[in-house]
Amino acid sequence: MSKVPAPSQHAADSHDLIRVHGARENNLKDVSVELPKRRLTVFTGVSGSGKSSLVFDTIAAESQRLINETYSTFVQGFMPSLARPEVDVLDGLTTAISVDQQRMGADPRSTVGTATDANAMLRILFSRLGKPYVGPPGAFAFNVPSVSAAGAIKVGGAKKAQKVTFNKVGGMCPRCEGRGAVSDLDLGQLYDDTKSINEGAFTVPGYTGGGWNSRLYAESGFFDPDKPIRKFTKKELHDLLHHEPVRMKIAGINMTYEGLIPRIQKSMLAKDKEAMQPHVRAFVERAVTFTTCPDCDGTRLAEHARSARIKKLNIADVCAMQISDLAEWVRGLKEPSVAPLLTALQQSLDSFTEIGLGYLSLDRPAGTLSGGEAQRVKMIRHLGSSLTDVTYVFDEPTIGLHPHDIQRMNDLLLRLRDKGNTVLVVEHKPEVIAIADHVVDLGPGAGTGGGTVCYEGTLEGLRNSDTITGRHLGDRAALKDTVRKATGSLEIRGARTHNLQGVDVDLPLGVLCVITGVAGSGKSSLVHGSIPADAGVVAVDQSPIRGSRRSNPATYTGLLDPIRSAFAKANGVKPALFSANSEGACPTCNGAGVVYTDLGMMAGVSSTCEDCEGKRFDATVLEYRFGGRDISEVLAMPVAEAEEFFAAGEARTPAAHRILTRLADVGLGYLTLGQPLTTLSGGERQRLKLATHMGDKGGVYVLDEPTAGLHLADVEQLLGLLDRLVDAGKSVIVVEHHQAVMAHADWIVDLGPGAGHDGGRIVFEGTPADLVAARSTLTGQHLAAYVGN
Repeated sequence: MSKVPAPSQHAADSHDLIRVHGARENNLKDVSVELPKRRLTVFTGVSGSGKSSLVFDTIAAESQRLINETYSTFVQGFMPSLARPEVDVLDGLTTAISVDQQRMGADPRSTVGTATDANAMLRILFSRLGKPYVGPPGAFAFNVPSVSAAGAIKVGGAKKAQKVTFNKVGGMCPRCEGRGAVSDLDLGQLYDDTKSINEGAFTVPGYTGGGWNSRLYAESGFFDPDKPIRKFTKKELHDLLHHEPVRMKIAGINMTYEGLIPRIQKSMLAKDKEAMQPHVRAFVERAVTFTTCPDCDGTRLAEHARSARIKKLNIADVCAMQISDLAEWVRGLKEPSVAPLLTALQQSLDSFTEIGLGYLSLDRPAGTLSGGEAQRVKMIRHLGSSLTDVTYVFDEPTIGLHPHDIQRMNDLLLRLRDKGNTVLVVEHKPEVIAIADHVVDLGPGAGTGGGTVCYEGTLEGLRNSDTITGRHLGDRAALKDTVRKATGSLEIRGARTHNLQGVDVDLPLGVLCVITGVAGSGKSSLVHGSIPADAGVVAVDQSPIRGSRRSNPATYTGLLDPIRSAFAKANGVKPALFSANSEGACPTCNGAGVVYTDLGMMAGVSSTCEDCEGKRFDATVLEYRFGGRDISEVLAMPVAEAEEFFAAGEARTPAAHRILTRLADVGLGYLTLGQPLTTLSGGERQRLKLATHMGDKGGVYVLDEPTAGLHLADVEQLLGLLDRLVDAGKSVIVVEHHQAVMAHADWIVDLGPGAGHDGGRIVFEGTPADLVAARSTLTGQHLAAYVGN
C-alpha cells in the first residue's frame, strides 16, 4: 500500500500576513501594505506622515471593533462604539493590544499603584495579615469613603417598615477626600478689600467691569455694595464668600445667588487647566494654593487604615517605598496562607524593575509620570502574559528613555516577538529601527504631503533607499568647535524635590544648556520643581494638549482673535460672526461642519453638513471678505500660505503674522489653520504648544524633551530653532535624551548615576566635548559612541 505524500504546508499555516488595502484614514492616500506576522515591524516617517493613522486608527482600531462585535449587544452598549476605519480590505488581523503614549489620567486620586494591580493586591495582603484587623480590603482604599446610615425601609409589599443599619468601612481620609492635599483660595487674589464692590473690588476674570457676575453680588441685598470689603461684618463676609445657593430676583431676572468661593470652585476649579483660556489659567495658578493634608500627612488614608501593620510597616509606608525595595520586602514575607497572592504581587513588582521603573513608588501620582513612563507602566501587565499570536502595537516606546535604557526596551520588544507575537512599532530612533525585521516608511512629507508608502522592506534596503528616513538614518550631529559663553546663571540651592539629594547647581544663562541622565535620575524634578518661580521662566512640559473637534491650531494659539478682528473691521460687523463656535456658526450643524448621528451601541455616523458643505459657517458670513478671501478659505490655508497672505498687501495683519511665523519656525508650515486638534499627532501637538509659548514674556525657556515624536530630519530643524532663540538673547534649558541635542549643547548638566535613590546627584557639569573626553558617566559613554569618538 503506497503512502500519500504529506502536504508541504498545512492550510492553517498559510495565513502569515496582515494585508491592508486602500487605507484612507486621516491623511492616508489609498495605502496598501502587507505586514509579516510573528515579526517586528517598525513604521517610520516624519511627524504627521500617517504612521499612527495606519497602525492605530486602521489596523488596531479594526481589530478592536471586530472583538467588540463578538459580545452581545447588551454588553456592547457599555463599550465605546467604534466606526469601521476607511479601508477597502483588512485581512489576517489578530487580536491587537495597543500600548499608546497617552499620559495617565491626571485624576488626583490616581497613583502608580491604582493604575496597575499592585495596590489592589497590597490591600488584600493588609486585610489578611495586618495587625490589628481593621476591615476588608476596601478599608485600605483611599478611593472608598467610610459610610454609615440607619433608617426604616419597606421591602416588597410589606406593610411594616424594617429598621436597617448600613456600615461600610473605607480608607479615605475624610479631610482631603483621598487627595493627599487640601486646596485653599488666596482671598487676596479674589478681591481688593480696600474697595467696595461698586468700585470694582473683584479681580476674578469675568467678575470685573460691571457685568452680570458683579451685578449679582452688588444687587443681592446681603450687604452694602458701596462699603469697602474690609469693613464687612463677619456675617456679610460669610454671605459674600460662602452663602449657600438661593434663588432670587436681580434686576427683574430670576438668578441663583451663591457665595463667591463655591461659585469659583464650580466654574473654574472643577475644569481641566489645559482647556482654559490663558488669562483664566493664570488666575487659577495664582489664586489656588495646595498644602499637604494635615490629618493624613499626605498619605490619603484615614487613621484606621494607617494603624494596621505588617513587620512594623503600614500600607502608606509600603506604598512610599521605592518599588525595587518593596519587591525585596515582599520577598521576605513567608506566609503560606497567602502564598498565591505574594507570588502574583512579586511578579508584578519584578516587572516594574525589569522594565526600568524600579525607581518609582506606588504612591506616585499617575499624572506626574512622563509619556514614556506611562507607556511602560501600561506594558507591565503584558510582560508576563501567556498569550501568543497577539498583535502588540506600540507608539514610540523609547520616549523619555536614555540611550542606556533603549537597549533594555529593545530586549522587551524582541522577547514579545519571540513568544510568537506580531509587534508593530511606530518609532523614530535609529536604535529601534535597527532591530526591525521589516520596515514601512511613510511620507514623503507631513499632513497632505504625506500619507503614502515610500519604502517597504528590510533595514538594509531602507539605508540605500532615497527616502528622507533612509538619508537621515546615519545622521550624526557633530560636537561644536566653539561653545557660547554664559551671560549669567540661574542658581539652584539645596534642591530636594522627589529624589534630589540637596543639589546645588548654577545653570548658565544666555546659552543652550541641556540636562541629561537616565530615566528617573531627577532631571524633571530639578527643572520643574526647583527653579525659582520668579525667574521669568517659560516652561513647556510634556502635558498633552486637550482639544475637541471644534479646537484647531487657530483657536489654540490665539491666532483666530486678530483674524476675526481684521474681518470685522474690514466689513464693519461684529467679530463674533467669524467664529464657528459663536454667532457665525452654520445653524444646521452648529458650526461643527459635520452632522453626527448617534446609533446607540453601533458606531455613530458623521456626514458632512449639506448646508455649509463642511465650511462650518452660515452662508451670510461667507459673503464677507478680507484680502479677497472669506473666513472658511482662510481657515483652509496651510500655515506657510497664510504666513505670506497676512504679511503684506491689503490683508496685512502683524498680530496674526507673528503667530504664523512661530508656527512655521517649529516646522508646522503644512498644517491648515482649521484642522481639528483631534487629528494631530503627538509630535505635532507638542510643537504647537512650543509655538504658543514662544510668544510668552520671559527670558528663560525650559523645554521638556522637545524631540519627543520628532523624525531625525525634524530634529535638525528643532536645533536651528533653539539656536535662533539663544541668538535672540533668550536662555534655553532643555531636558533631553537625544544625542543630537546633547552634542549641540553649549553646556551639559548630567544627573545620576542611576535612577530613584541611586540618582538625584550631579555627576557631571561642563561642555559636551569634556563629557565625551571623560566618558565618566553613562551619558558620556553613549554620547562618545554617538559622535564616533
